[in-house]
Formats: sequence, structure tokens, C-alpha cells
Amino acid sequence: MTSTSPHASDQATAPTDAPAPVEITVRGTSRQFHPAERATVHAGVGLEGPEAGRVYDAVAEQFAVVQASIVSLHEPDRGPVTWWSSQDVRTWSNRPWNKDGVQLPLVHHARTDLQVKFSDFARMSAWLSDMAGITGFHVEYVEWSLTVHRRQELARAARTRAVRDAQAKAQAYAEALKLGPIVPVSLAEAGMLAEGLHPIGESSAPFTRAAKLAGGDAELQLVPQDIDVTASVDARFVAGMAAAHTAGVR
Repeated sequence: MTSTSPHASDQATAPTDAPAPVEITVRGTSRQFHPAERATVHAGVGLEGPEAGRVYDAVAEQFAVVQASIVSLHEPDRGPVTWWSSQDVRTWSNRPWNKDGVQLPLVHHARTDLQVKFSDFARMSAWLSDMAGITGFHVEYVEWSLTVHRRQELARAARTRAVRDAQAKAQAYAEALKLGPIVPVSLAEAGMLAEGLHPIGESSAPFTRAAKLAGGDAELQLVPQDIDVTASVDARFVAGMAAAHTAGVR
């Protein structure tokens, strides 16, 4: 006669108390502001008049004065001007109309554009005040930025903080569900976890800010703008069942 353990059936059907594993997907972000370290002036020299040759010569002459002032300040390693560039003088003509609908005589234009990067903002402000006396000189806008080294340093730190933010969010969700520790499964830049998608946002945008000069005294308008340094990541974690056997995930 065969005997059967009175507990065998109970052991085979005993339910487990371990909750089923759960996949948690979150977005981590980081944002901080850093004082600008460089300022690039986007400016130009432009004139117009009835004689093409005289207009061209006048622009070339005025630009030569501007160029000489830039060269005297240019010192790549120490500043105050660390870099600059300019374009050739370009010309064009048009015949404007007056308010009565009558077409006026031909007007000739000449213009050249330049960019000047400063590391010393006080010297930049003084230079712009000097340039205000140059006929035809005008400023389009000032672009505030970081050095390449600082930009890379802050970008690394921002990405690290974004990952930690994602991890903290996911762990909080797991604890709310009483699932215990989480284990990372995947990590990507924001918007890239799904196949065929691309990062959200423009990578260079967080590291520059542009400000237009609102007329009047340029020196009073040049307030350095802090640079907004941001990073975003999407991360996927698993929690429960000993973090799905440490992310083997069945």
C-alpha cells in the first residue's frame, strides 16, 4: 500500500507572495544656469547712396577702421578679442518707390558683416561705444556662450544628473508599488527609446543665448546672459522578482 504525504498537495499549490515584475519607464532631466564666458558681437558696416563707386569705397574705408581696432585687441589666448571673422563687401542696387507710387532713382548699397568674440565684457562694451562713431556701423545682436572646455564639462555633469534623476523617479515608483530595488534595462537620450526615433531638442541650443540691442546706448544694453545648461534622458527599469532576476527579464 502506497502512502502519500498529507502536505504534498498543499506544497504543490501554495501561492507565492512575490509580486510579478514591473517595467518602469521614466524621463530624467537636469537644468542649471552658468554665467556666460564669451560674447560674440554680430555686426556690420553698411551704406547707401546714388553712386556705386563712392558707396563701395566709403564702406571699405569705414570697415578698415573697424578692422584695425579689432586687430589691436586680438589675442587668441588672453583676449579681450579671442576670435573674429568678416565677409567681403557685397553690393546691390534697387529703385525704391515713394508714398505717391513714383519710382525713384537707383540707390546703390554696400555692406560687410563681421563677428567678434570677446572674453572681457567691459572691453567689449567700451569697443562698441567707440564703434558707435563709425558711419554705417551697426550691431545686429550679441551672442553669449561658454568656452568649449566649460561646455563639455557642464554637459557631462548635466547628463549625469539627468540619469540620477531618472533613477530616483523609477525607484520612487517601485517603492510605491512595494517592489523593492530597481535594475536598469535601457537608457537613451530623450525620445530615442523607441526604434526609429531621434533626440528631442537641439544639442547646441542650451549653451548659447542671443540678445538684440534695443537701440539707444549700446553700452547700457550689454548685460551678460546666463547660459541655460540642460539634459534629458529616457530610462527603462525593472522592479520585482528580485528585479526580474537582475534584469534577465523573463
